[in-house]
Amino acid sequence: MAPTEQQRKQSRLKQLAGGKAPKARVSRYLRNHVDAQLVEGAKSALLLKGIRCSDNMHAVLKDIRSMKSPYGKLLTKNNIIVPFGDEGQQSLEFLTTKNDCSLFALASHNKKRPNNLCIGRTFDRKILDIAELGIMRYKSLGDYAGAPKKRVGSKPMMLFVGDRWQLKSEYKRLQNLLIDFYRGDPVQKMVLSGLDHIMVFTTADDPNAGDDAKPLIHQRVYYCKLKKNPNGGKEPLPYLTPSGPDMDFIVRRTEFATKEVWQFANKQPTTNKTKKKKNRTTNIFGETVGRLHLEKQEIDKMGGRKSKALRQADKIQKEEDKAAADGELDRERGELAAEFQQTYGFSKE
Repeated sequence: MAPTEQQRKQSRLKQLAGGKAPKARVSRYLRNHVDAQLVEGAKSALLLKGIRCSDNMHAVLKDIRSMKSPYGKLLTKNNIIVPFGDEGQQSLEFLTTKNDCSLFALASHNKKRPNNLCIGRTFDRKILDIAELGIMRYKSLGDYAGAPKKRVGSKPMMLFVGDRWQLKSEYKRLQNLLIDFYRGDPVQKMVLSGLDHIMVFTTADDPNAGDDAKPLIHQRVYYCKLKKNPNGGKEPLPYLTPSGPDMDFIVRRTEFATKEVWQFANKQPTTNKTKKKKNRTTNIFGETVGRLHLEKQEIDKMGGRKSKALRQADKIQKEEDKAAADGELDRERGELAAEFQQTYGFSKE
């Protein structure tokens, strides 16, 4: 049984104060939901309205909740929050902690920044990244009334088109933020029937704006239906149908984490990692296959164990070789002595 809301609040306060969780049930909850995980689950998003929020921006929040369902929570009251200020970030940290959300989206509308949408994420209950987007054009889910919609809880396929996503560091971090915002729940295996929608983000220059204008980012969402390939083959063909929501936006302001904080946020806990077993693999049949690495063996120089019969044979062979060598020396000495006597007429002795 999961702990109650009161127990969660008490455990959070005790954890911040450096104390231990009072019960095993609460400690298991903290270990599975609060502590660092090697594989994180789906992240919930908190959707907020700013100081002033128009009906169009409220519709944007509703569509984001539909896209994030069931991991989206929409608050209806207006909040006096300036996301790029210290007090505003403290308010966002408090609200995300209170509602147990690590992602947030704040919609607002004013004369200086019309149709403004701030998306961001937190790490360790602190603001990690914030990106302020200015929506230039929007087409909601209501404009696609007859189009099929995605299933609740399905994961999107995401495609990023344009060189800026790979060349500029700001757009790289924005791409990572968008993937983290819409990725959904991680799974081990994927069923083809579960791939029901795709999100496409394309960067392009605005032809009606000047040279110093920021590039537009086009977001398009399509419903994907897999049908039988008419040309034959086992792989089905995807057919895309525009389903919304579609928007064109520019990046107004960003406040991303520093390099040190970013590396610390990406650090994985070593306690949850499984130790890799060297030279051991598993084949397609589920059998464990091991590999042995041996040094080069010089068999000619290796001294093996010899039996008693072989040692006796070696001894006899050595004696015969020695006797043959001695006989050869005696023969050579006799020949030299005979040659000396023939030359000088007397022997050496």
